[in-house]
Amino acid sequence: MNKIALSILLLSLATGFAAGQPDVPECKDHPLFPTRMPEYRIEVCKVEDYGIYEFSSTKGPKTPVEGKFTFLTYSFTGQRISEPSGLAVVRNYENAIRKVGGTILQSDPQRWVNGKIIKDGQEVWVQIEKGNGKIWLRIVEKKAMEQFIEADAAAFSNDIRTTGHVAVYGINFDTGKSTIKPESTQAIGEIAKLLKADSGLKIYVVGHTDNTGSVDGNIKLSQDRAEAVLQALVRDHSIAPARLRSFGCGLFAPVASNDTEEGRAKNRRVELVKQ
Repeated sequence: MNKIALSILLLSLATGFAAGQPDVPECKDHPLFPTRMPEYRIEVCKVEDYGIYEFSSTKGPKTPVEGKFTFLTYSFTGQRISEPSGLAVVRNYENAIRKVGGTILQSDPQRWVNGKIIKDGQEVWVQIEKGNGKIWLRIVEKKAMEQFIEADAAAFSNDIRTTGHVAVYGINFDTGKSTIKPESTQAIGEIAKLLKADSGLKIYVVGHTDNTGSVDGNIKLSQDRAEAVLQALVRDHSIAPARLRSFGCGLFAPVASNDTEEGRAKNRRVELVKQ
């Protein structure tokens, strides 16, 4: 076999391999989108039982959504067809979202689209993004976090005694609102225990946010959330209003980097500060 024939054979074998590359082991399409664009393989997959993703927006702040998070990266390996345009990918997924009864929320038709689907009573958010040779699919099946770490009045008391303040995690709110979620009952109850065990203790209830959104909006949101906790203590636990004062610190006292989703989650908190 001469060198030219050998080169053609090797190229043919390489092309056939590239076109038929399998998905990364243990990765599979999400049930919402059981099919994919032609000649793409799954290159990366990640599933978090509880995670967060901030969905893109053409104007205004991104929308953070928490729940079961699935991330898939599709890589184009086709040799028989040209890579589809961003518009073709976006329109395909728009149609797929609508086909299962979903709503298109926002899109940049050449690059990405996101939507919301209500399936079996569950709210599911999806975002598809097209890049050079890649399609990124992010899905959040919205749900409340399962609380494993319990707030404890004794620990609160120790921190306030030694440092003058304590961060209370486990008080959660609806996204962008001051409505307290039901799973926050235990943490607020422990604050009440702290106050009832020390009748002379007065505290500031201080709200904190991450840096998503405007400065003024975050200050108002943190103030409203702190006030909501204060009112819950007065209404549900008979704590005297004179012992409490709410304050909104907004994004001005982070405890972690706002450059990561994990850091932003830590920054969204309520603190108790001794008066």
